[in-house]
Amino acid sequence: MDSILEIKNLKKYYKEVKAVDGIDFSVQAGSCFGLLGPNGAGKTTTIELIETILKPDAGTILFQGKPIDHSFKNSIGIQFQTTALQEFLTVRETLELFAKLYPKKKPIDEIIAICSLEDIIKRDNRKLSGGQRQRMLLGIALINDPDILFLDEPTTGLDPQARRNFWQLIENIKNEKKTVILTTHYMEEAEVLCDDIAVMDHGKIIEQGHPALLLEKYFQGVILKIPSESFPKNPSVSFSFEKRNGYVHVVTRNVEKTIHELIREKVPIEGLKIDKPNLDDLFITLTGSSLRT
Repeated sequence: MDSILEIKNLKKYYKEVKAVDGIDFSVQAGSCFGLLGPNGAGKTTTIELIETILKPDAGTILFQGKPIDHSFKNSIGIQFQTTALQEFLTVRETLELFAKLYPKKKPIDEIIAICSLEDIIKRDNRKLSGGQRQRMLLGIALINDPDILFLDEPTTGLDPQARRNFWQLIENIKNEKKTVILTTHYMEEAEVLCDDIAVMDHGKIIEQGHPALLLEKYFQGVILKIPSESFPKNPSVSFSFEKRNGYVHVVTRNVEKTIHELIREKVPIEGLKIDKPNLDDLFITLTGSSLRT
């Protein structure tokens, strides 16, 4: 698979703040690439630099092997976190309005089908639910039939069912060989959708790879979660542990041995949970903070 986008030594500084501090990564054509990190990590600035909303202080952005220019905007679609829309228009009229802004456009009926808008196409755009509005905004981002689709936290605030429905829409778009660049605060969303992720912190990319391979790299085994109030202050155990969100977390390859030590230390195990490591665990390991902080 060829790279559709290459970022080389990209920088953006604001006085004393190095928002983006010399990062390098590439995005494969037809993939979903997740740019993830705690708030303030620099991911939004990075995305806005690629989208040409901001001008970099240094570095190169290559699209299909060539430096981006003014024509790059015709090859991308963006779904922002918030978008102001013309009022008193139906969903179809809204799509048609945005279609007039582009020389190249995808047929409206195809967008309606891809984004599952058939049931709301005649509805006033002010009277949509959160999930319906996000589907319409996704349709707007696809109006110019882009090669790369930028999605900035597209499912924030949606209920679990609407979020999962939106995931299916993204899978449909990937099946059309589109490249998707995603920012999200939902761990499961990144694990389900992304073929590759880059983890940012303090303006730098600190890790990159397929989510499953990164979890395998950093975690050997499963995580035991024991309620903190049940855990002794200075236990005499062979394993390492950390306290987080009301639980003591223990990564172990040998569950039986670890539980035996807990019982020996008279730790109640009624509230014990056994989980597979996820991206939140990875974020805390890499950055010391959870995905949402």
